[in-house]
Amino acid sequence: MDLEKPPVRPAVAPAGEGCLVVAVRVPVRIVALVLVVPVRLVWDALVVVGRFLNDTLFRPLGRALLWLGRAVFVWPFVGLWRYALVPLGKALAWLGNVLLVVPAIACYRYVLTPLGHAALWLYARVLTPVGHVLAAIGAGLWAGVGWLGRYLVVVPSVGLYRWVLVPVGRAVAWCVRGVVWLVTTVVTGTGVALYWITRVLLVLPALAVWRWVLAPVGRVLAVVAREVGDALGHAWRVAGHVSLAVGRFLGTLFRWVFVEPVRWAYRSVLTPVGHVVRDAVLRPAAEAGRRVGRTTHQALAAARVSVRQARADIRRVLVGEPKGPRSKGDRERAKLRAERNVSDRQDVMTKG
Repeated sequence: MDLEKPPVRPAVAPAGEGCLVVAVRVPVRIVALVLVVPVRLVWDALVVVGRFLNDTLFRPLGRALLWLGRAVFVWPFVGLWRYALVPLGKALAWLGNVLLVVPAIACYRYVLTPLGHAALWLYARVLTPVGHVLAAIGAGLWAGVGWLGRYLVVVPSVGLYRWVLVPVGRAVAWCVRGVVWLVTTVVTGTGVALYWITRVLLVLPALAVWRWVLAPVGRVLAVVAREVGDALGHAWRVAGHVSLAVGRFLGTLFRWVFVEPVRWAYRSVLTPVGHVVRDAVLRPAAEAGRRVGRTTHQALAAARVSVRQARADIRRVLVGEPKGPRSKGDRERAKLRAERNVSDRQDVMTKG
C-alpha cells in the first residue's frame, strides 16, 4: 500500500452532479468505511479458516465418507445386480420364452392361422354375397324414404322460412338495432362525463403531486441510494486492501516470531548436535556392537568346533580311527580358519 498521502483537492462536483451529491458522498463514505472494514476483516478471517478446514478436515472426511458410502451402498448393490439379479433375469427370460413365447407361436401358427383362413373363406364366399343383396334392398328403401322426406319435410320447411321467418327476423333485428343505439348513446355520454370528472378530481391533482412533490423527493432518494451503494463498494475495496495488509503483517510476524527461530535452531543447533551424536556416539556404538557380534560368533563357532573335536576324540578312543576321507572335525577347523581370515580382512578395511 502507498503510504504517501495524495494532495488534498477541493471537492468539486463533476459534470452533471450538484452540491447535494457532494454533501452526501463524503459522510456516507466515511460511515460506510467505518462499518465495512471490521466486517471485511472478519469475512477474510472466516474465508482463511474455511479453506484450512476444507483442506485438512472436510475434504479427507468427505473422501472417507464417499469410500464408506461406496463400500456400504454401491458395491453391495453392484454385486447383487451382477451376481444375483442378472442371472435371475436371464433364467426368467429363458423360462418365459419356454413357457409363453414358444406356446404362443405354436398356437398362432397351428390354431389361429387356420381359423383366420377359414373365417376369410366364409367372408368371401358367404357374407359378401349376402351383404350385396342386403345393400341393394337398403338402397331401394333409402331412395323411397328420401323422396318422402323431400316432399313432406323439406319443401314445407323452405316455404315457412322464406315467407314467415325471414320477415319476422328483419323486424326483430331493426328493433334490436334501435335499442342498441339508444343504450350506446346513453353509455357514451355517461362515460364522457365520468372521464372529465375523474380527470379534474383525481388525475390532475395526482399529476401535480407527482410532478412537484414525488419526483423531486425520488431524485433526492435516488442520489442518496446511489451514493450509499458507491460508498459501500468503495469501502469494501478499501477494506480488502486493509485486510490484505493485515494478513501479510500477521504472516510476516508469524514467520519471524516462530518459523525463522525454529528454522535457525534446526540448522544451527539440532543439525550439528545430531552430526556430533552420530559421529561420536552412534557410529562407535554400532561398530562396537558389530565387533562384539563377530567375537561372539567366533567364540560360539570355536566352542562348537571344540565340542565336535571332543566327541570325535571320544569316538576315536572308543571305536578307533575312522577310515576314509578327512573327518568332519577337520572340515570344521578349516571353515573356522576361513571365517577368521574373513573377519580379519573386514577389521582391516574398517580401520582403513
